[in-house]
Amino acid sequence: MDTIWVVVADQSRARLFSMEGRWSALEEVDNIVHPEGRLHDQDINADRPGRSFDTMGEGRHGMSKQHSPKETAATRFATEISRRVTSAHHEGAFTQLVLIAPPRFLAQLREHLPPTVARSVILAENKNLTQENSRAIREHIGSAWGRSR
Repeated sequence: MDTIWVVVADQSRARLFSMEGRWSALEEVDNIVHPEGRLHDQDINADRPGRSFDTMGEGRHGMSKQHSPKETAATRFATEISRRVTSAHHEGAFTQLVLIAPPRFLAQLREHLPPTVARSVILAENKNLTQENSRAIREHIGSAWGRSR
């Protein structure tokens, strides 16, 4: 029987579950907390952006960063989760993978998975279920599989 891992995550927490086949119960394997994901940009990076002169004329304006500190922290966390999942995949802990996360974070998770692990994804859901109990998460997965037929 194929072991399925379920990753339920957002930018501040990731819960990893294992299940033996599509209809078995979930067993929590890991719970990774990332407190930076709950902070506001100004709490992550208290420094204000610098100021710059226009190349033409006498105007001055604030320099902006390409990505906010919160986005950068979320990217680092997605990378951390992807490394954990990739390591487990290489160790043979699972053959199939389910990803459940809010849309933006789900995209980040998928972006950081290597192709060998990405091919094992059998379901990806745009939803934040990190605060739900394992039974509610399992029910959601079952109904999602029912919709995908």
